[in-house]
Amino acid sequence: MPTDTVTRAAIASTYELIKPHVRCTPVLEMDGADLGLTHFPMLLKLEQTQHAGSFKARGAFANLLLRRTPAAGVAAASGGNHGAAVAFAARQLGHKARIFVPAISSPAKIERIRSYGAELKLEGQTYAQALAACEAWTAETGALSVHAFDQAETMLGQGSVGLELEAQAPNLDSLLVAVGGGGLIAGVAAWYEGRIKVVGVEPRLAPTLSMALAAGQAVDAPAGGIAADSLAPRRIGERVFPIARRYVAGAVLVEDEAIVGAQQALWNGARIVAEPGAAAPLAALLSGTYVPAKGERVGVLVSGANTTAVSFDR
Repeated sequence: MPTDTVTRAAIASTYELIKPHVRCTPVLEMDGADLGLTHFPMLLKLEQTQHAGSFKARGAFANLLLRRTPAAGVAAASGGNHGAAVAFAARQLGHKARIFVPAISSPAKIERIRSYGAELKLEGQTYAQALAACEAWTAETGALSVHAFDQAETMLGQGSVGLELEAQAPNLDSLLVAVGGGGLIAGVAAWYEGRIKVVGVEPRLAPTLSMALAAGQAVDAPAGGIAADSLAPRRIGERVFPIARRYVAGAVLVEDEAIVGAQQALWNGARIVAEPGAAAPLAALLSGTYVPAKGERVGVLVSGANTTAVSFDR
């Protein structure tokens, strides 16, 4: 499916297809002061309550329902969340799944993948190495490859986050979204088509979108930091980037220390467990790398919670 099919109409159609299989996740309206910020209206879109613990279930079901799954089953490379989502969707729809993850994947994510009955393969130290192993496997077996971000079906599924959020919060002015490979922000931004300001947030040690915007094309970026298991592919998706360049307002960078602080703020202020990558958007507000205008109604997308909850009790 070509990338130019990632449109509002296609996202809406895809949502109707996946709707019986995914949760309409809630929003939490609050005052910024609840999280250690100044007083301003904001809300959190709680995608960490989604099946398999992250927004990735949307793209996983979109792939398995829009494409034909062969007898060899499905395969995916992942830092963890996408793999868990594909394993969950495959189990629900009766398909075999083999998931390739790098050594940097967190134990919580590895355990979740295994809990859904998928065959798990540890390959290499980075997502790029796990992806290479997955591609070799699908070429050999004919299994359906489900890309974590750089695929139209994946972006269509992730775009349903924007569809839901607009219905839940029609007066939103801006939305902060974490960026790794870019499938989530591309899908959400394609839904909004510039009608609100969609801003990418990246760890300084994994600036895939920032570097691509500066270069005018997808380029290799560093792949490190505390959120490396979810926000550190080698580069932004080639199919993702044209959509992001057209509809995303820009990207800001946050330090690892700010991400840890945002995780703690979400726990202390709202008893929300967020993995590092999911806390990055709030980190942009807490660190001042994104400063809302006076009266701006800000949304923060909390994208996943596949981490160890007890680490927040400090």
